[in-house]
Amino acid sequence: MAFPLIWLGAAAVGAAIVAEEREKQKSIALKRRQGKANAEHRQGQSAALAPSLWKTGNKMVSPEPGGVVCCFVFGVIEHTGIWLGDNTLVELHGSGLVRAVSVERFLAGRTGSRIYQACNHQHQALIGEQVLDRAKQSIFNYREYDLFDNNCHRFVWHCLSGEEIALSSFSKLNDRIGTHFSEAVYWDELDLCS
Repeated sequence: MAFPLIWLGAAAVGAAIVAEEREKQKSIALKRRQGKANAEHRQGQSAALAPSLWKTGNKMVSPEPGGVVCCFVFGVIEHTGIWLGDNTLVELHGSGLVRAVSVERFLAGRTGSRIYQACNHQHQALIGEQVLDRAKQSIFNYREYDLFDNNCHRFVWHCLSGEEIALSSFSKLNDRIGTHFSEAVYWDELDLCS
């Protein structure tokens, strides 16, 4: 008899966490519309607005060549890449191959149908000077893939900065991006119809 009560309690806690996260996302979106959103990155912090599984009415943005993009992998972790243009991205595949893929291929085998782009508080893509060139030059190269030390986040950081640094999590990549641009990072959903 206690087992069903435990499940109900866990479901209630989970629903409360989801509701709280949605409200936080909506609050940040409102502050951005009002011009009151945080513009500066704080060292050691992740994104000011993380990609969301829920639609919160956030503004959608057009993909920008050289933009850092991400999608969810089963709602647990994020997969990152670089937007090339013409519905094409560059990603480090789990096989170690750096490849140019379509939006559909980037999302294949992953959850959801949304791609997000790293932007500042004004919905402008955060793009480094040489990121597009580095991404294009990497296509068809192999890297010794490792989930924690040589993953898609490390590849994206290399494209952005030219540095080879192990980044074991999406959160660490966010901190690096924020520090690199000296701006808070907001992940805005791409408008793939534009």
